[in-house]
Amino acid sequence: MVSGIIAVVLGYLLGSIPSAYLATRVAKGKDIRRLGGGNVGGLNVFREVGLGAAAATAFGDLAKGAAAVAIAQWLLDVSPPLVLATAVAAVVGHNWMLFLGFKGGKGMGAAIGGLFILLPLYGFPLGFAFFFGVMLLTFAITRNVALSMGASLLSLPFIGWLGVKTPPTGYSQLEFIIYIIVLGLVILVKFIPTARISLARAKTFKNFIFDRRQVNES
Repeated sequence: MVSGIIAVVLGYLLGSIPSAYLATRVAKGKDIRRLGGGNVGGLNVFREVGLGAAAATAFGDLAKGAAAVAIAQWLLDVSPPLVLATAVAAVVGHNWMLFLGFKGGKGMGAAIGGLFILLPLYGFPLGFAFFFGVMLLTFAITRNVALSMGASLLSLPFIGWLGVKTPPTGYSQLEFIIYIIVLGLVILVKFIPTARISLARAKTFKNFIFDRRQVNES
């Protein structure tokens, strides 16, 4: 139990590392919270700072999600449910960063980093390809980055249900699906305000779906 608590707390602290804030400070000497839509995430960094800083942000966000899961799984050797809890904690940390007064991003980078480790652990490494396939297909149709991320997130419960049929001994398909649902809710909380702003700006549902400018608010 002590190791589990340490894993979850460490997951939150790793998630709280403000990759976007640090990359923007190094590249431009500015606060990303005061640029563009104010989101502490890679898309806002890409728009307001540039590709190099955005790439550094994306790497940092992916790495902290993956590191949280890897530490819980192999270093602290906690049970599978606590590994999943650590993965969620990393996303919570990203969305409400301790080091930025509980401001943060939307959690997709940290979530993807965690899934990079979790899906192979649960016996379905191809799930990662399906996840990105949904994201890329949606983007190809709509050119809407925020919607593409949302669609890929919604696909995760189906990926868990279809792919994680016979997980390795000690791992549970039901636990994984519960994790996915909780993860989705944590991210959805941060996406709802952006969706409302984008819908009000677009005025019609069709424009909302195919509004490329929504990248600015992501």
